Amino acid sequence: MNRTWLVAGLLAVLGIGGWMVWQSITPSGNEGSSASQKSGGAAGATEPGSPLAEVKLPATLSPQAEMGRRIFEAKCATCHGQNAAGQAGVAPPLVHQIYRPAHHADIAFVLAAKNGVQAHHWNFGNMPPVEAITEGEVKLIVRYIRELQQANGIR
Repeated sequence: MNRTWLVAGLLAVLGIGGWMVWQSITPSGNEGSSASQKSGGAAGATEPGSPLAEVKLPATLSPQAEMGRRIFEAKCATCHGQNAAGQAGVAPPLVHQIYRPAHHADIAFVLAAKNGVQAHHWNFGNMPPVEAITEGEVKLIVRYIRELQQANGIR
């Protein structure tokens, strides 16, 4: 009987600890000010469509990232905003700790564009697949996003 209680107590402690870690790394779900404040972005960005993050641009982009920037502007910026800063009420910033390489590998972006994504970090709703985009184009976009992230201290 004592062993059962010990195991149950251990599982409870592990569950609570896991929940606390999860809560510390996920945004609050508020598309406006909380998300932008956690990303170091535009505080008080509550107007629909306003940027959710302040994005510092690198001095230069690699040739691949420059191509990715152009593709991003044509196919992604409508939702994810200029320089991937996100837009209140529309889509999250990609220049954010949530999308760092250790948490979202490059392939996650490829799969998201190809298949869409069920909402899981933010309350913007599901992301639909991106029409008429190739895996090669997404890889160039990822290069652009990664260079923006690095310029903003996200590694």
